[in-house]
Amino acid sequence: MDSIEKTAKTVDEATAEALKALNATAEEVIITILDEGAKGGLFGIGSRPAKVKVEKKPDPETMVKDFLRDVTLAMGLVVRVETNRKGRFLYADLFGESMGILIGKHGITLDSLQYITNLALARKGVREISVVVDTESYRKRRKDTLESLARSLSRKVKEKRQSMKLEPMSRYERHVIHNVLQNDKQVRTFSEGNEPYRHVVIALKNEK
Repeated sequence: MDSIEKTAKTVDEATAEALKALNATAEEVIITILDEGAKGGLFGIGSRPAKVKVEKKPDPETMVKDFLRDVTLAMGLVVRVETNRKGRFLYADLFGESMGILIGKHGITLDSLQYITNLALARKGVREISVVVDTESYRKRRKDTLESLARSLSRKVKEKRQSMKLEPMSRYERHVIHNVLQNDKQVRTFSEGNEPYRHVVIALKNEK
């Protein structure tokens, strides 16, 4: 059983009963309040019980695999999807023929695929995980490039004594920049803007 509806005197009581029936915690479910209920007047006349719908969140790895298979099949590609979760990142590697099509120029197709995968996950109520989609080790090569870029721009910031703004990047790529410079004693990094145009800024630590 993956979902259930429960009624009780209050929303909290109805939710508690639903969680017990599903053998789940609040972090593992999506709670929808169908009716907040009403206490009613004298002798409880007009009272109405609260009603909630509680659904188990889908397994992120299963959902990501199914979603990527469906999307790539619609593109005319048959792929094998392997997933590996590390902390808040879920890595999905795609294997098959003509994977270069999925990368696209400068990785734009792969980034788009990654973006809609994260969007699909968020719409299912799973927002605490970021999916990183990769094929043919493109992300590894891209990570090496970003780390080299971060160090190079850090040196320029120190030389010119002024901050530098990078191009818009995915959450994962911004994480790479932040991570490689986190122990630098002279510069700091922070993100600005809204998705999908959010970017990293490298600035001197003493710069206001």
